[in-house]
Amino acid sequence: MKTLIRTAAAAALLAAVTACTSAPEGRPALPKVDLGAVRLVSYSGCDELLTGLREHAAENTGPWGFGNAPIMYTMEARSDARAEAKSTTSTPEHSTTNVHEAGVDEPDLVKTDGNRVLTVAGGTLRVIDTASRKVTGSLKLTKDGEATFVPADLLVSGDRALVMFRGGGDVMVKSFAPLGDTRYVLVDLAGEPKVLATVKPQGTYVDARMVGSTVRLVTRAQPDITLPQPGPDDTEAKRTSANRAAVRKAPLSAWLPTVEITDASGRTRKDTMKCERVSHPADYTGTSLLAVHTIDLARGLDAAGTDPIGVAADGDTVYGTGTSLYVSSNPRWWWPMPIEDAVAPADEPTPPEPAPGEPDPVEPDPSAKPSLSEEPVPSPTPPAEETEIHRFDISKPGAPAYVASGKVPGRLLNQYALSEYDGHLRVATTLASADGKDSSSSVYVLKSDSLAKVGEVGGLGRGERIYSVRFAGPVGYCVTFRQVDPLYTLDLRDPAAPKVTGELKITGYSAYLHPVGEGRLIGIGQEASAKGRTLGTQVSLFDVSDPAAPRRLAQMFQKDSGSEAEWDPHAFLYWPKTGLAVLPMYAWGANGDEVGAVALRVSESGIERLGMIKHPRRAQEGGVYQPGIQRSMVIGDEIWTLSYDGIQVNDLATLKSKAWIPLT
Repeated sequence: MKTLIRTAAAAALLAAVTACTSAPEGRPALPKVDLGAVRLVSYSGCDELLTGLREHAAENTGPWGFGNAPIMYTMEARSDARAEAKSTTSTPEHSTTNVHEAGVDEPDLVKTDGNRVLTVAGGTLRVIDTASRKVTGSLKLTKDGEATFVPADLLVSGDRALVMFRGGGDVMVKSFAPLGDTRYVLVDLAGEPKVLATVKPQGTYVDARMVGSTVRLVTRAQPDITLPQPGPDDTEAKRTSANRAAVRKAPLSAWLPTVEITDASGRTRKDTMKCERVSHPADYTGTSLLAVHTIDLARGLDAAGTDPIGVAADGDTVYGTGTSLYVSSNPRWWWPMPIEDAVAPADEPTPPEPAPGEPDPVEPDPSAKPSLSEEPVPSPTPPAEETEIHRFDISKPGAPAYVASGKVPGRLLNQYALSEYDGHLRVATTLASADGKDSSSSVYVLKSDSLAKVGEVGGLGRGERIYSVRFAGPVGYCVTFRQVDPLYTLDLRDPAAPKVTGELKITGYSAYLHPVGEGRLIGIGQEASAKGRTLGTQVSLFDVSDPAAPRRLAQMFQKDSGSEAEWDPHAFLYWPKTGLAVLPMYAWGANGDEVGAVALRVSESGIERLGMIKHPRRAQEGGVYQPGIQRSMVIGDEIWTLSYDGIQVNDLATLKSKAWIPLT
């Protein structure tokens, strides 16, 4: 009997232990991170690829599978900024998905072109006509008996939609990427929706970006290797040796990801990534592989299929511009695992004391090689807390081209911690001390063509971590928090000498920052007590026109509440024409729960609460259910809001409900 390679679960979380530099008295030292090159090198052929992957993967295999200790990873919240829509004579003026970079679309739960709204609920794609407010087309994308609650995102270009089913979820670790059933479904929207092609890549969907009609999708996969079932009395050393032996015998097909493509007629073909299209950094684990697939929605799939390229690396955060695609990998969180059994198995008898007059037993020669039957398990070496970044050129049609790799100390919050501007990439990270009791944040400036560091500014929020970042041209904003919220303003005009120009300390924090006009910034997060206890959702309006003296002009506070926009900016809507801001809200308290979306009007000097949009309640077992609103859109003179149950249309001026379109 055999089992797939897996990592064990762990109960306690410890901070990474790394080599430390000296620190001021009374403070733990922050670790020093080697920023050596992370160059990617293409394999010359399949033999070199297989040899390298086998050996690196074996080195990172322990008694429980990949990794010498159980490890876990957190995902950042995916985030974006705004892209204003241009009205035409035939299309109502409308908002679009809140994206990070203008002109670079991001997958989301719902899409609109003004004339129609598209969303996937319960495994079914629905097309809604905005004029009649009726469902004009639907397409079931799940099979009978298949789970319909699997999350799905959308990208739309003209009369083509790409539906992305996430499959195995978002969890990822640096030396282990989980298997997942990921599907990308290309749909023709001209007339009744119909499937043009289904793409099933091996691995788990990470994220995607679309420029024009071309989509680049990032997936990650672990090697498909089975391990021998351990015996009840096997020591960790014995299990490690058996596991590594299995890894060293694994065929090339265990690593090279495949992609299965089914066309509209039902014909299926399976392609395997070519060896020469796989690259690797100088230091890599061999236990996961990133693939970047390309699909042009306008052209569909041709003989090249998705034309994937691969990197023997990990990735969890995707950031894109019109010409660049960045994939970064955060450091893992580490639980050192007791390995006494692996070094000196507990089930082995203790040697007896020598009898009087007998010589002491001979100690084993430490230089002697271990038996091949029990390869020793090395002590777990905590990884350096650093973030690797890989850049790909997407300026030309077809598959991306690898450009460069680099790394910076610390951990990214999300894609907003990355920003390309004027030939440079700005990166904001938080670096923790070895014992986890201290931390500090920095902004690094890298050359975009080589990802070599040219400048940095550090010392932000000592003892705190980053809660939000926003770059706007040559200016940056960074929020750190533990008990109070320092909002830092950064001058990035000189890449070699970035500097902090101002700081504002207030209670609470902003988890998402959004520009709302010249010299104005909205922050969405939590208010907090002087001791750092969160109290409820707050929306702040900041005046950042003077970088040396940022100040808060106004605040909206809702006690005992939370908002999805705090961790997913796709949920935030800002309509510049009227200053309308809409965000989901869930409030609780003595007067009961209040679930819906709060509408605000933001001016140059204040925030006005306009009201709350709520979807119809419905009965369910045990009581009444109030659907939570996930997204908001402006279409013409109406606000369209989406929940899992349906879509509601409200008047833009009065917030009065005008129509309800059920989806379940």
